[in-house]
Amino acid sequence: MPVTTDTLAREATNPRWVPVALFIAIVYPLVGVAFAALDKVSTPAPIHLWRLAAWLVSAAAFGAHLAYEHLRLRASNIRAALHTSIAVGAGAFVLAVWVNVHGRSVAASHQSPLAPLALILFPLLTAVPAFLVALLAGAVLIKMRRQRQ
Repeated sequence: MPVTTDTLAREATNPRWVPVALFIAIVYPLVGVAFAALDKVSTPAPIHLWRLAAWLVSAAAFGAHLAYEHLRLRASNIRAALHTSIAVGAGAFVLAVWVNVHGRSVAASHQSPLAPLALILFPLLTAVPAFLVALLAGAVLIKMRRQRQ
């Protein structure tokens, strides 16, 4: 679908993407924390399978979110990439909050003085690459859809 001013105006006033983005933003830290806990209680291994599983589940959530934006909402590639990267950045922020709160509750002596910096760095270091990956994956998705038509 070509991007026109009407399309952009419709997308800007369509808040249907917000609940899905918030849900996905909560999924990311839940998956990370839960799978890290499973990894910690599992037998020691050279490969941390639970952490790899967390990456796969998070990648699946990212792909499902991007597909939802493109296929269900018919968002433009840039909007879909923006919405998915907002969810990734929000999830990273929630995870950074958890890291700071958990670090204080476990033992003050174990928390790095740089931990509050994670509140800024986690979202930036995840949302920017997520935007670029979503933009590229969206372009591939659009090309595949056009070839089928």
